[in-house]
Formats: sequence, structure tokens, C-alpha cells
Amino acid sequence: MDQVKKWHHIVENKDTQQLSEILSDEVVFFSPILFKPQQGKVLTTMYLTGAMHILLNGTFEYINEVHSDSYSVFEFEAVVDQIQINGVDIICWDSEGKINQFKVMIRPYSAINILKEKMARLLETMQPIN
Repeated sequence: MDQVKKWHHIVENKDTQQLSEILSDEVVFFSPILFKPQQGKVLTTMYLTGAMHILLNGTFEYINEVHSDSYSVFEFEAVVDQIQINGVDIICWDSEGKINQFKVMIRPYSAINILKEKMARLLETMQPIN
């Protein structure tokens, strides 16, 4: 699946510039912290960019993957501030191979707290990316 290869390239190279190429304009992002889904490419790009800055610190690794034509699940592990994080990225692909839904689930609770704190600080400094 070409879109899975593109996603791996983005993650492996921290290539946030290519997010605009792989995200649908109508993408919906489901955060493990926020109740309300985040609508659109601008907000999704901002959240994914922030998450990449925090998680892609040399400890991040996808440890399991499951794919179909329109659906991918990536299980990952990372360490942030000495907290072991285990999470899942659930991605839905549209007919053009673009991400139209991105859901993140994180455990344990201590990991959610540290990510919430770090993301809040980071997002305060970020400008929406068009």
C-alpha cells in the first residue's frame, strides 16, 4: 500500500511538510486528550506536527501493524520523560489514498498526562499551518 509507505516515510524522516500531501482536506483528528474531534487539515497538521516533535525522540517505534485497503492500525511505543508510552494510531484512508480520519489512543494514564502537558505548551507556540 503506497499510502502506508508514505506514512512511514513521514514518521521516519519527521517530514511534517509532507503531511499536506497525505491528509484529506476534510480529515478528522481524534485526540486521546480532547473530547471533541478536530476538523480539517490545518488542525490535524498542527496536532500531528506537535506529536511528532514530542514522540519522535529516538525512542519511538511502531511495533505492530494491521492494514486493509481503507484502514490501518499502527501500535507504537516511545519513552517521554522516562515514561513508557504505548499507543495506537488508527488511520482511515479515502479512495484517493489520503487520510480522512486519524485516531490516537494512549496508555497508561501517566503517559496521557505527560503528553497533555507537553502538547499544551507546544501548541501555544505553534501557528496553524495552511
